[in-house]
Amino acid sequence: MTSTQSEIRALLASRSEAIWTKDLDRLMSFYSPDVVYFDIVPPLQYVGSAALRERFSHWFDGFEGSIGQGIHDLTIMASGDVAVASMLIRASGTRKNGPEVGFWVRATSSFQRSANGWLITHEHISLPVDLASGSAVTNLAP
Repeated sequence: MTSTQSEIRALLASRSEAIWTKDLDRLMSFYSPDVVYFDIVPPLQYVGSAALRERFSHWFDGFEGSIGQGIHDLTIMASGDVAVASMLIRASGTRKNGPEVGFWVRATSSFQRSANGWLITHEHISLPVDLASGSAVTNLAP
């Protein structure tokens, strides 16, 4: 494993910790100020750290306690100051309105090395869709 791959793995593990503890400032420290983020909820994209901070704050507020982020099937490709990681993430927790949720999402993160280390410049989170019903499929597992 290259040092870049080790650095990206460490960043992703730290990002999962920040999500688990709902540490918004720490979570935002992994993202570029001009990040473009595609999420499973509308709108089509969140552009810039202010928009993403608001999105993450709303996400955190919807959960009682911690939000799980188990990363699986992580693949990292890197060249110079650019890297891309694809993975499956098991997102889990208890919603404030009561139900416990847990489902797998697909994620791709693009990174650029800065003077302060790696930053996520683009992230895409998605769920498969059943085209017949038009509904997201949340009961799949790797």
